[in-house]
Amino acid sequence: MTRGGARADVAIDASLAARLVRAQFPQWADLPVRAVAVQGHDNRTFRLGDALSVRLPSAERYAAQIEREAAWLPRLAARLPLPIPVPVALGAPGPGYPWRFSINPWLAGDSATVAAVADRTRFARDLAAFLNALAAIDASEGPAPGPDNFFRGGDLAVYDGETRACIRRCGDRLDARAATRVWESALAARAPAPPVWVHGDVAASNLLVAGGELCAVIDFGQLAVGDPACDVAIAWTFFSAESRAALRSDLARDDATWARGRGWCLWKALLTLSAAPADPAARRILDAVLAG
Repeated sequence: MTRGGARADVAIDASLAARLVRAQFPQWADLPVRAVAVQGHDNRTFRLGDALSVRLPSAERYAAQIEREAAWLPRLAARLPLPIPVPVALGAPGPGYPWRFSINPWLAGDSATVAAVADRTRFARDLAAFLNALAAIDASEGPAPGPDNFFRGGDLAVYDGETRACIRRCGDRLDARAATRVWESALAARAPAPPVWVHGDVAASNLLVAGGELCAVIDFGQLAVGDPACDVAIAWTFFSAESRAALRSDLARDDATWARGRGWCLWKALLTLSAAPADPAARRILDAVLAG
């Protein structure tokens, strides 16, 4: 997606996180603070002792995600079959840092990789069970998609111009006719009613693995109530043909939702490929999307 970078005058590091914790949360002031090995784009995460973490938005456009998580994750957690990072405290802006931040439980596990997952078919079925449970929770009062969550759960047509521009930029590196057919089929597929809870960023980096199995789901900054198609995109980014079929079989989504999910994945892969033509992961994902 199109995103802005962190403000140049905000240096987000372990030293800053430690200062904020010491100033606002004296009960945790003596705990060591250290950066995690794999950082996200929207937020920077730091271990706080052994049991907690500090989550700081990396730029103003991501700041609303912290309050979104704090408002809604406590209401969702008890209804879900896997742990999620329910915030235990919210911090205020402080010297050197202009946005709110959160203190969260540290959830053990590593980001999902093909090598770390013992059985991708079982992993797909466990993920489907989690997403089905999320979608089953009453969503009547939940937040609508919009600019602050990059329209995840919203109308895919928001990215129509950007997607078509990417197809043109890719030139002979892409079967433009096939990509356009997939995209237009996604736009033509009807959205479901009523809307349901969506995670908004179901990616391997947000799925934790322990002992080869799915053990937790993190990073709900793009949480919203809307069209669940965006949560289907992982079918092409992480799974093989066999495990993708298992996900589709177990996930309670109709064919139209699956078509829109394919469109979401196409959009993201095209963005990456048009910016980094040699990116092998983007090429692999795009080939999988075009193959169906």
